[in-house]
Amino acid sequence: MKKFTTAALAALIAAGSMGVASAADAQSRYERNDRQEQRDDRRDDRQDNRQDRHEYRQDNREDRREYRQDNRQQARAYDRWQQAQRRYSAPRYAPPRGYQVRSWSYGQRLPSYYSRGYVVNDYNRYGLRAPPRGYQYVRSGNDVVLAAVAGGLITAVIAGLFD
Repeated sequence: MKKFTTAALAALIAAGSMGVASAADAQSRYERNDRQEQRDDRRDDRQDNRQDRHEYRQDNREDRREYRQDNRQQARAYDRWQQAQRRYSAPRYAPPRGYQVRSWSYGQRLPSYYSRGYVVNDYNRYGLRAPPRGYQYVRSGNDVVLAAVAGGLITAVIAGLFD
């Protein structure tokens, strides 16, 4: 009888501890699932944000391409090199100190010192079309070049415009 009581008592304790373990195990499983769902939600949010940033960059890239293409088309409306049809009188040209007059050609870069006192603002007076936005006419000797304001890249050369 003693053995039976001891065995019953042991079985009762084992069953009780299994019930507690099952409840604790179920609770930890629930918490694990909850944490996993939160992790998945955060991952989805990050992926959505990443996708949004990607689309934003893509849109900006397309906008820049369109802008560059528009500028190229406007710049192509000007011949790269052309001889002036008519010559105009203008004040005597004095090159920047320490520099000589030189011939410029398409694709070269105009030094920054030309952007100060050599810009031709009255282009209508000389039979020139209005420069595209971001470009300006710059006098170099008897020639006029169409150059980008920002980098000085020469887009067109009008040779012999001035006497």
